[in-house]
Amino acid sequence: MYQSAGRISSSDRFIPSRAGNNWETKFAMITEPGRENCEGSHGRLAYSCLLKNELLCAKIKDFKGHCDVKSLEGSSLFRVRFPYTNRYQTITFTTPNENVIGHRGEASLAYSLSPLSAESQTLLRSARKATREISQKPFRVLDAPELEDNFYLNLIDWSLQNVLSVGLGSCVYLWSLYTSQVTRLCDLFGDGNSVTSVAWNERGNLVAVGTHHGYVQVWDVAVNSQVNELQGHSDRVGALAWNGDVLSSGSRDKLILQRDVRTPSLVTERRLVGHQLEVCGLKWSPDKQTLASGGNDNRLHVWNLHSLSPVQTYTQHSSAVKAIAWSPHHHGFLASGGGRADRCIRFWNTLTGLPVQCVDTGSQVCNLAWSKHSSELISTHGFTQNLIRIWKYPRMTQVANLTGHSSRVTYLAMSPDGEAIVTGAGDETLCLWKMSSKGRLEKENKSALNLFNSIR
Repeated sequence: MYQSAGRISSSDRFIPSRAGNNWETKFAMITEPGRENCEGSHGRLAYSCLLKNELLCAKIKDFKGHCDVKSLEGSSLFRVRFPYTNRYQTITFTTPNENVIGHRGEASLAYSLSPLSAESQTLLRSARKATREISQKPFRVLDAPELEDNFYLNLIDWSLQNVLSVGLGSCVYLWSLYTSQVTRLCDLFGDGNSVTSVAWNERGNLVAVGTHHGYVQVWDVAVNSQVNELQGHSDRVGALAWNGDVLSSGSRDKLILQRDVRTPSLVTERRLVGHQLEVCGLKWSPDKQTLASGGNDNRLHVWNLHSLSPVQTYTQHSSAVKAIAWSPHHHGFLASGGGRADRCIRFWNTLTGLPVQCVDTGSQVCNLAWSKHSSELISTHGFTQNLIRIWKYPRMTQVANLTGHSSRVTYLAMSPDGEAIVTGAGDETLCLWKMSSKGRLEKENKSALNLFNSIR
């Protein structure tokens, strides 16, 4: 007896309604929110392999090349028609070539205390990939008073000698990660000038300083002495890039100048003309044969060593292109990010001149940097999210979101070993983040006499 819709009916059985059940979701395919199918969860991979062993006698003894979660998508167990819906679920059971007793082995079943097969036990004893954890908090925060919140400037760089250079107002400060010592390299206050960009050379002994008045100074940090001053620009220099002893500088006067800092008065400068508005991004490719430049004209240009005109021009961005990064893993592969009106990260094959991929990040892209150890891309963002993101390429899944700044993350630099980054923002702080577990940063020489807890 049961009651339904105000009346009592008699029946010898009760059939419940299954209309609200999600029968199409396969048990093995349920995913956890925010985690990747296989790469983000070693536990799911192990569970899938164990199911294959115990149900399908797959004889998987290790994870390499044998078990893939995606391979479960095309196979199920049997075909079922679900009542009231007239819908079918196709599930195919594969019969093993040998029976389960033969698969497991009678001897092993007789003496084993585990209900699992010998192969599954071997699988569980195999070495597992270490889970990577990225700390959501910076391991060091430095005060950086007068760090300008300007999308078009580049005021932070990290040298091969593990020294940070930071432009604060009219001064450039150096901070050593070995000793935590802070040194004021130069002060442009007497000239009524301010710092608009800084860049270390490859050896880490020279730092170039771009200024608001348009000239570029070159300093030898070993002796704290200026060794050169390069004239030529008529407006601020917001982007700098070294290639050996040749320094490229991009300015609001729309020009890119290339000069040999050893003999600037004897060697004719190369003037690269192509941008229609301010040049705000410059990056040389890892092989030092190609220069990429981004500007406030929404254009991305690619130049070679022999031409004074761009060999490639990309116009797909709809806002200023400051964020530029060459991949260290794939020759000729370039990533670029657009400003507030664009919000996209785009990938280019400069060998063919063709676009590869586009991802809408939902926020202004201020900087990009490729990981030196894996195919991961780091991006910093401004309006409206103000965070640092780590992406897994090529699927562009988010590995981590780091939120340590209260305003847009305008500046980014990577450590020489690729295991840490430093970010700067308009909240006048510098945050240092650990990116990799492949090694560790050099230990700081902490001393009771060291009173430096900020850039100045």
